[in-house]
Amino acid sequence: MAAKLRAEAAELESQQASERTKFTAKVFQEFDANNDGDVTLDELKAALERTFKMEIPDERVEILMKDLDKSGDGKLQIDEIVSVDQFRNRLEYLTQDEKRKTSEATRSAAKSAEVSELIESQLAEINDSPPTGTDKAISVLPYLFPLMDGLLFGQFLLTDASNPVFGVVAAIYVLYRKIPFSGFLAFLGLSAGSNNPSINRLVRFNMQQAIYLDFALFIPGIIAAITAAAASGIFGYELPPGIAEIGNDTVFLTLLAAIGYSTVSSLLGVEPDKIPFISDAVSKRVPSIDISMFDSEGRFVPPQLKEKKDDDNEKKD
Repeated sequence: MAAKLRAEAAELESQQASERTKFTAKVFQEFDANNDGDVTLDELKAALERTFKMEIPDERVEILMKDLDKSGDGKLQIDEIVSVDQFRNRLEYLTQDEKRKTSEATRSAAKSAEVSELIESQLAEINDSPPTGTDKAISVLPYLFPLMDGLLFGQFLLTDASNPVFGVVAAIYVLYRKIPFSGFLAFLGLSAGSNNPSINRLVRFNMQQAIYLDFALFIPGIIAAITAAAASGIFGYELPPGIAEIGNDTVFLTLLAAIGYSTVSSLLGVEPDKIPFISDAVSKRVPSIDISMFDSEGRFVPPQLKEKKDDDNEKKD
């Protein structure tokens, strides 16, 4: 009984294979217009359009030919031909795939346009334009902050009442110290201003540089305190008084040179970015903004963070 069933199944399978072969041969004969044993690209296109009564794009026929051409000779032999239904299914799949890609491209273009618009709107809010005369004048005011905090180092140069600068500086310093928490408030104001993109870049740069110059006075301040203590004999011996004076004068004159350079450069409309170490740090904190600093979602990525991400990606690779 089992042998009979297997024989019947084999016979049925043989009949089906024979029918498929005949049907494939019939399809091949219809597609092979010149009966040369090969179906060329033009013959395939003409046969498909004739069979399905529709115009089929050349690109779609080329993809179909590439999928079926196992020998790679650019033609279809009888063993590479498929049924009409299979041709229909493949063409429908290609049509749907093209629609999907077109839809994705449309959405991608819309997204790109949206992101570009977002970036442009953000760039429009960033004032990186050339400074006006008012901007140049305002940009030098932040340097009063490190100047006031640095007057301590100028005590030996400025205490002479006959010094014409003494009166002006003393008046400004007294006014500055009358304001409660003046140094802290100045720091907060300059920090907030340097992060406000609507303020001209030159002003923002000088605000940040003034903060860094003030920070730079921290170590000389500690050294000055230790030197003063040593000069008073607190450590068991006294330093010559001239050493403290020379040290303070050096720090103050260096500060004046940095402020003077920054003031002249700013009044000329040129960014004062040549102060060693400090200007480099400021440039990283107040970078020139361009479209490359935004990610694919239109979000601003600071240069420091972008460099960190690039380094992380290189390590992963």
